[in-house]
Amino acid sequence: MLDRVTGLQVFARVAALGTLSAAGRALKMSQTMATKHLAALEDRLGTKLVHRTTRRLTLTEAGRTYLESVERILADIEEADAKASLEAIEVRGTLRLNAPVSFGIREIGPILPDLSRRHPALSIDLGLNDRFVDPIEEGWDLVIRIGGMQGSSLIARRLASCRLTVCAAPSYLAEHGRPRTIADLAHHNCLGYTLSRDAGANRWLFGRDGKHGVTVKTALKANNGDVLVAAPVAGQGIVYEPTFLVSREIAAGALQTIKLDHPGRDLDGIFAVYPSSRRPPAKVRAAIDFFAGTLGAEP
Repeated sequence: MLDRVTGLQVFARVAALGTLSAAGRALKMSQTMATKHLAALEDRLGTKLVHRTTRRLTLTEAGRTYLESVERILADIEEADAKASLEAIEVRGTLRLNAPVSFGIREIGPILPDLSRRHPALSIDLGLNDRFVDPIEEGWDLVIRIGGMQGSSLIARRLASCRLTVCAAPSYLAEHGRPRTIADLAHHNCLGYTLSRDAGANRWLFGRDGKHGVTVKTALKANNGDVLVAAPVAGQGIVYEPTFLVSREIAAGALQTIKLDHPGRDLDGIFAVYPSSRRPPAKVRAAIDFFAGTLGAEP
């Protein structure tokens, strides 16, 4: 089947230039191919668009009417192509960005004004949630994801590392004692994250590869990291959270890190994820470069 848009282009060129040979030269195709495109267009419409003479082609009444619509259609296509090409090379338009709630609030939100200042033609539509987000099905240009990129068909760029650490408030440790091993955690009040894809809220994994585990009793379970920071600050128990969630509280002395016989697990990293394509739009490339340069090795 011949390309429909090319048929419209041939017809418009014939109307402007008067011959199939001239239309073919303008579109860089043979006269024979131009003739086939025009004939296919007329067959599809079921009507003649041009009168054929030995010297010149002229439009029929149907052709003159049809030409008005064809010119509008071709102009719209050219405008759409121009806009798409512009977005491929210029940082402009709307960036639909999705990130986990706590990471988005603590790390992404505060640096977005800098991204906007660098690229004033860019607007940002930020969505925050902690569930698994599919950028293709849900229409996100870019998704920030923590860990778990194995087996994904999406394109991912690692932005930073992400490590888990165990900590509690000084008041809790003074009252209940400080655990020395991961086995000791089974005898403490622990606070679990219910959306963990690895082992769940009651099973904590340790070691760089996550091969050492302990089952804990959870005094509180929640699907949000910020809730699981406020609770240990208030002395409710021990939390096992990414460093980006607890670093401020540790620096302020509200929480203390607990060193055990196995180190906290690394969560593969923090990734910028986007649908696969030969070349992502400039707005996506610019945002990824910005986050990679701004977040640091470990937020």
